[in-house]
Amino acid sequence: MNDLSLSQAIEELMVARNMRNMQVARAALPPDYYLRAARLLRDIRGTVIIGTGFPVTDTFETDGPVGAIALYDCLQALGAEPVIACGPPLSDVIAADYRVLALSARDPESAQKEAAAQLQRLQPAAVISIERPGLAEDGRYYNMRGEDITERCSFFDPFVTLASCPTIAIGDGGNEIGMGNISAAIATLDIRAAVTGCDELLVADVSNWGAYGLIALLAKWSGRDLLADISPLDILDYLSARGSVDGVTRANTLTEDGLDATEGIGVIQELRILTGFAGR
Repeated sequence: MNDLSLSQAIEELMVARNMRNMQVARAALPPDYYLRAARLLRDIRGTVIIGTGFPVTDTFETDGPVGAIALYDCLQALGAEPVIACGPPLSDVIAADYRVLALSARDPESAQKEAAAQLQRLQPAAVISIERPGLAEDGRYYNMRGEDITERCSFFDPFVTLASCPTIAIGDGGNEIGMGNISAAIATLDIRAAVTGCDELLVADVSNWGAYGLIALLAKWSGRDLLADISPLDILDYLSARGSVDGVTRANTLTEDGLDATEGIGVIQELRILTGFAGR
């Protein structure tokens, strides 16, 4: 399978379940967006900032951090220096095991200053957002239920908008960073849509899976079965022990967006089949 066909197969697989109408989003995007995004990361070196962490009640949801950790491990294996950018409590509980950039700004002015300073310090080769809340038109953050969660959000949007390097965002509902790229197409969805855009937007039924789609292309080019090293269940177990909850059920379970871990494992296996690694 050539790169173009693989990207198209990944894009179809990522929204096959269409739980939150991401087939609408896919139709609004120029085809081959997974391929274009993966090319931005091919042979990348230096710092890659991976922003994640969506607040749910007083903690964080499993969708986002699982994919961020999987992508972190992949990029590190390929020679880059990933850093996970997130706010507390996620930033506190994973700092012993990963390079973490703790986000602290809780208002637009402070966020602009924080992002500008950190981008200047880190000089990233790319900035990636996975399931990060995106600012709505009124400058507030909202969850899938339409609840205002601004007071519990640390700002990551300026890291994407101020970056001079390539920016990639992954979302699954319409209220995440990057969805500003297709604001007109998702205006009819039952969501307080985000207006923050990016260079390449990726959509998936579960944002974690979007990270796996990127890794599939990087695996093909590197000749390494990078997806085989990902264990969603192990990552979920790691996060659960540190207080994560499912974003849909709000329960501390080994699930993502109400789906059993076997769903994500199945997606990885399908990607391994598409890339030709399964059965080797």
